[in-house]
Amino acid sequence: MFDAIAGRYDFLNHFLSAGIDRRWRRRAVASLALTGRERVLDLCTGTGDLAIAAMRARPGAARVVGVDFAAAMLVIGNRKVGARRLQRAIALIRGDATRLPVADASVDAVAIGFGIRNVDDVPAACGEIHRVLKPHGRLAILEFAIPRTPGFRQAYLWYLRHLLPRIGRAISRHDGAYRYLQTSIDAFVSPDEFVKLLRQNGFMEVRPVPLTFGSVILYTACRS
Repeated sequence: MFDAIAGRYDFLNHFLSAGIDRRWRRRAVASLALTGRERVLDLCTGTGDLAIAAMRARPGAARVVGVDFAAAMLVIGNRKVGARRLQRAIALIRGDATRLPVADASVDAVAIGFGIRNVDDVPAACGEIHRVLKPHGRLAILEFAIPRTPGFRQAYLWYLRHLLPRIGRAISRHDGAYRYLQTSIDAFVSPDEFVKLLRQNGFMEVRPVPLTFGSVILYTACRS
């Protein structure tokens, strides 16, 4: 499914969020408090937008490795990396979030942009993130959520369940992809449950920060 929509994925991300997705990524990168020396893992990197944001921040990462299971997404991502002449700083590789091709305690920070809900075994992925992070390494995860604010919640659910799938289908030409987006957001654990899961996997200082009226949560934490 992700391979099938790769060519239109970036456009739809920006269009369906009215461009706010760029601001969300910048906020996630800022939460990592980079100094210019860190090696960052961008898990579920997709087409590499978060990896590029981590490299272009001021200060940014020294090196970014992006991992994703969708080969066509990585093809698009590598084109973007090449166009920005960041090949020496960013490496995008194919891999499984539950069996990361990364050494123990080898990265200073991990970021995930709207990918954790797509992982079949979320606890296993959290365990892998803990494994590859250095002690006291930082974690930033962006993920969609169902807002709790009355009024906005109803409007958001209508958009998510009725308008977004139609727009996504028309532009991506894929019948199921943006219906899947809606069902995966509905099915993902609540922010409180995800915070509990991160703590159970050894993370400290776990904070869920609501963005855009709670339609997105930025989870920040550090490794014990």
